[in-house]
Amino acid sequence: MRALVLSVAVACPHAAWAAITEADFLDEMPVVLSVSRLSQPVNEAPAAVTVIDQEVIRASGFRDIPDLLRLVPGFSVAYTRDNTWAIGYHGMADAFSRRFQVLVDGRSIYSAAYGAVNWGELPLSIDDVERIEVVRGPNAATYGANAFLAVINIITKDPSQTPGTFASAQYGEQGMSGVTLRQGGEQGDLRYRVTLSAQTRDRFEADALDGATPVRLGEESQTYFLNGRADYRVSSTDEISTQFGVSVGDWQAGHSGYADEPAGQNVSAQYLQFKYRRVHSVDDEWMVHAYFSRNNLESSLNQPELCFDTVKMEIVVCPGGIPSPPRYVGTGQFLDAGVDLLQTRFNLEFQRNQRLAPDWRMAWGAEVRHETVESQHFFDSSDKLDGTLVRAYANLEWRAHKNLLVQGGAMLEHHYFTGTDVSPRLAVNYTLAEGHTLRLNLSEAYRSPTFFEQKGNLTYYTTGGATVLQVFAPSAPLKPERILSREIGYVGFYPAWRMQLDAKLFHDTIYDYINSDGNPARFGNREDFTARGGDLQLNWQPVQELRVSAQYARAFIEAAPGVDEDLVESAPRNSFSLLARYDLGRGWTASAGVYRSGRMKWLSEGDTTQAFTRWDARLARRWTWQGHEIEAAVAGQNLGGNYQEFRDTNIFSRRIYGSLSLGW
Repeated sequence: MRALVLSVAVACPHAAWAAITEADFLDEMPVVLSVSRLSQPVNEAPAAVTVIDQEVIRASGFRDIPDLLRLVPGFSVAYTRDNTWAIGYHGMADAFSRRFQVLVDGRSIYSAAYGAVNWGELPLSIDDVERIEVVRGPNAATYGANAFLAVINIITKDPSQTPGTFASAQYGEQGMSGVTLRQGGEQGDLRYRVTLSAQTRDRFEADALDGATPVRLGEESQTYFLNGRADYRVSSTDEISTQFGVSVGDWQAGHSGYADEPAGQNVSAQYLQFKYRRVHSVDDEWMVHAYFSRNNLESSLNQPELCFDTVKMEIVVCPGGIPSPPRYVGTGQFLDAGVDLLQTRFNLEFQRNQRLAPDWRMAWGAEVRHETVESQHFFDSSDKLDGTLVRAYANLEWRAHKNLLVQGGAMLEHHYFTGTDVSPRLAVNYTLAEGHTLRLNLSEAYRSPTFFEQKGNLTYYTTGGATVLQVFAPSAPLKPERILSREIGYVGFYPAWRMQLDAKLFHDTIYDYINSDGNPARFGNREDFTARGGDLQLNWQPVQELRVSAQYARAFIEAAPGVDEDLVESAPRNSFSLLARYDLGRGWTASAGVYRSGRMKWLSEGDTTQAFTRWDARLARRWTWQGHEIEAAVAGQNLGGNYQEFRDTNIFSRRIYGSLSLGW
């Protein structure tokens, strides 16, 4: 029994039933689980990693999970207006976050259709997040294709951390409201939790200017979800864990000036997840992990009466009072009257962790994944597209000397579009002195093309069946994008100052970059380019009551004009964030955050956004009343001037909200 508890406490990202408290990750060197599938203090991990713990989540005042990535050095975060979050790391940021692997308890939420991460329909409450580990850099040796620029691993709370009943509510300006109910408990060897939540958002100012033209944005979204988890201890060595989630959303989206933009979206998502784990000892365990997920989107276009303007070469609202003017084709209605997308994924994985010798540890495994995509809108076909992905991986750790740790790993992967690739990594961690570690990391990673990049066919027809506009056409066979990453890192702990410092310099070369051009547009592989710069993150606790975390990044992209005319500007030269929280005593806490981004150009559908500084603040009090744990808080976001997010018309203004939570 004791061996099981200890092994789970330091297990790989798939957390099990044993209680893991926040304090386990706030020691002098926090333990991370996501880099190599082996538990390691951050100074022994083979890549740079940022941990966002529960205290940071509360202090930030953020209620949407992607916002938390503003606390990671080098990350750019924006809401795109059409219920999609745009995220970049050292540039290459577009509306779909195509170059990240995002996991929730080991389950990938990366969209095979067009690469987007479906943050908005994720059936997960921020109140259920135990911590987020962000691997800053390629990690395909551990997680395969699409772990290209970074891995974002969201680890939810174990049921043992959520006993009893919990309720929280938020209400504030700009249409912000939410309510969450959670029930957790245990019966014998069974532990469980169930969460029900409803969330409403209206992120931007409704009235905006598109150049000199007044426009109106419809942005309100309502999302409801239910999820649950049950962990059952079969014996002293075996356990079973199951999870499920269901979400539905009614999202208003669109731009009054864009006739072909969806006016509303109905979304739904479901998943079912199963894990079986056997723990022989602290250093010897295996696991079988299976999950199924399904995502569906349906929407109608912004206007029912659409025409194709042969002068502007775009879809417009049909002009009134002029019957079938010559310059307009398809007057009346289009056959394609909306957007549809159905995706499924089935994944089966086996993983083994073992100590081969006193100085050798290894994590290895295999995975098979089957994905399907259906969309008349995006592929001009009612056929189901599908593909099967097969992987085998191994990560090996060798303590060659008490001050020298050598780690190697590789992922062998066969993708349904690009065939077989190998993603290797070699890292050396050398302890210069106690608490001061130097890391050298050389890795290679791939990003396979999405279904839309390879087979996308976006075509508009008249009701009579005549083609009036083809926006995207299927591409010739694409190569996977490839990145060769070289990194020098330093992790230092200064006990006299109660400070941790994590810094890295990187130089990445990206090969076969996938981009689209032409009329109709087709995706193709472009010339190579480089990205270089550095990250810095600082955690400082000068006195017991005060904790400060600060992040800074500087990045440069060098690329020929033919690669992507906006690519060089996609990385802000400088970005900075700081979050400070102070314990005022008597249950009162105060926190303040500042988020600074330099000027940058969002790729795909985004615009150039000017440099901005955002100021947030939060004041909260916790107390006990008749056996109930209560927290009341007020939070202010963007307390300075307005700024633009992703598009010129997306005006993020000041807003304040209050929250109340109750646990018993």
